[in-house]
Amino acid sequence: AGGVPAMCDGVTQGQAGMELSLFSRDVIAMATAVALSHQMFDAGLYLGVCDKIVPGLLIGALAFGHLPGIFVPGGPMTSGMGNEEKARIRALYAEGKIGRAELLDAEMQSYHSAGTCTFYGTANSNQMLMEIMGLHLPGSAFVNPGTPLREALTRAAATRAVAISAEGPEYTPIGELVDARVIVNGLVGLLCTGGSTNHTIHLVAIARAAGIDINWTDFDDLSKVVPTLTKLYPNGRADVNQFHAAGGMGFVIRELLAAGLLHPDVQTVAGPGLARYAQEPGFDGGQLVWRPVNDETLDRDILRPVSDPFAPDGGLKLMTGNLGRAVIKVSAVKPEYRVITAPALIFDDQDDLLAAFKRGELE
Repeated sequence: AGGVPAMCDGVTQGQAGMELSLFSRDVIAMATAVALSHQMFDAGLYLGVCDKIVPGLLIGALAFGHLPGIFVPGGPMTSGMGNEEKARIRALYAEGKIGRAELLDAEMQSYHSAGTCTFYGTANSNQMLMEIMGLHLPGSAFVNPGTPLREALTRAAATRAVAISAEGPEYTPIGELVDARVIVNGLVGLLCTGGSTNHTIHLVAIARAAGIDINWTDFDDLSKVVPTLTKLYPNGRADVNQFHAAGGMGFVIRELLAAGLLHPDVQTVAGPGLARYAQEPGFDGGQLVWRPVNDETLDRDILRPVSDPFAPDGGLKLMTGNLGRAVIKVSAVKPEYRVITAPALIFDDQDDLLAAFKRGELE
């Protein structure tokens, strides 16, 4: 990370610097707003995929809601070492059975090229959200970097940004795109895919930037009626490339629309109506085109229809009790571990908790 003028959550994990991570989102939002404040732009192309960057860009963009804007994803890197093998090697390292060199070699095989990490964490949840909220071009979330299709989608995003600018034929300011219906669509997408719990923080802030109040109770109410349609690591074994190959976001959006779980009558950067996002991009005679997604999922172990979900409710749950409230990614918890009885230990800070864990007091 040397020379990179921004912090990375992956670099700061386990260090004091990670405590400033959320502040970095707000710095990104303010930097975006400062840049836009110069009133030099007809539209914005927002380049970002990773954890705090996309929420920060969107919050900043909404401060200048009269400007059109399109989010341009980078897509995930191609698949490297499988999740099961990664987990096996990490366990061996934790047990002291292999050294740091072997661990780092496995990590390099896993995260080996340009693009987001392939597990379904915050970065890929960002890309999912921007698509289901209609802020990407349809089908662009999970196309690998450096491919002809990725390049064509990036060019198309720039062309489309001109068309929806104030000087173009279809003026579409971002402040009119992100309304309450679009926020709800984002929540539904997060829940049905078992997305990042970080978005229980980010989506609240994004909604507030759009003048909309939501809270964790809204997440929980929707989770009771939105089924879980995907199994992506850490919810399952598959990565986002396998999800994309099985039908991806186009299949998810089509299923949710058919079930009445998404608002269809929204404005998007691609035009009116979310139904155009139930398509996937490709080439026809060298030209970029969009076609309807397959009628059936291509891998039922990864992606399922609403009629046969992995679970009848969503992947995130709100837990409440006399100690307070918490959010859990229940889609990543085995059923046998969802109800436990154990003594409660109280700590004043996370360092005390970590020390107790290392002493074996939490077994």
